[in-house]
Amino acid sequence: MSATDWIGRSETAHDHLSHNLLKRIAATFGEAVPEDGADVPPLWQWCFFQDPLPETALGSDGHPARGGFLPPADNRNRMWAGGRIEFLHPLRAGQAATRVSTITQVEEKSGRTGSLLFVTVRHDYSQEGRLAIREEQDIVYREPTPPKQGSGDALPHGEWSEAVDPTPTLLFRYSAVTFNGHRIHYDYPYVTGTEGYSGLVVHGPLIATLNLRAFCRAHPDKRVRRFAYRGVRPLIAPQAFEVGGRITESGVAELWAGNADGVAQTADIHFE
Repeated sequence: MSATDWIGRSETAHDHLSHNLLKRIAATFGEAVPEDGADVPPLWQWCFFQDPLPETALGSDGHPARGGFLPPADNRNRMWAGGRIEFLHPLRAGQAATRVSTITQVEEKSGRTGSLLFVTVRHDYSQEGRLAIREEQDIVYREPTPPKQGSGDALPHGEWSEAVDPTPTLLFRYSAVTFNGHRIHYDYPYVTGTEGYSGLVVHGPLIATLNLRAFCRAHPDKRVRRFAYRGVRPLIAPQAFEVGGRITESGVAELWAGNADGVAQTADIHFE
């Protein structure tokens, strides 16, 4: 069975945007807890709709064993490479919601680090029968090779920026609220000895969430309509990094995250 045979596969997840989990997410980010009926902050949807599989159903890397919903991609390391999100309507706290996930593309490519398998998954989030968020998530499976340490690019000068201290506690808590078992974020012997990183890896979606939050805090009167982000290289805890950006034209901004070793994630926002 070829990897492209997974194209078109779909699964549906139902969840309740409960006050208890929202409290834990808010504590992780140091934010106020959304009251029932209030808007859920952007990208907090990633903390819901996770299937709580038993440990026996996980692979050696802590992810769900491959060959179920996603292609097997044996003997390759999985990374969350980026994505594109369209915010149509805010999700509401304290209410039920549904996510329908569909594999839309599977493509094999060759890169500097060897063979790469790219998988694109579309997620449609609905609440009360109305589509609220449409997302495309890019997953890449790469051959086990030494990860990229620096981009070589200096961080741009931003109109706003925030410093981030990626403590092991922050990484653990984000793994917990997203029910993410990937061992590169909390298992130091595994991430350094097996996957070759120099330390615990900061979650790509965590970086994106902090980056988008910085924009929203700098522009509280703006409403984000589209958000696209791409990972350039990993960020390693506990080295501090910053998130920031600048408006490039009316209704458009570019964002980035990185440190002295260069840019680690880039993003674009369309807002009104």
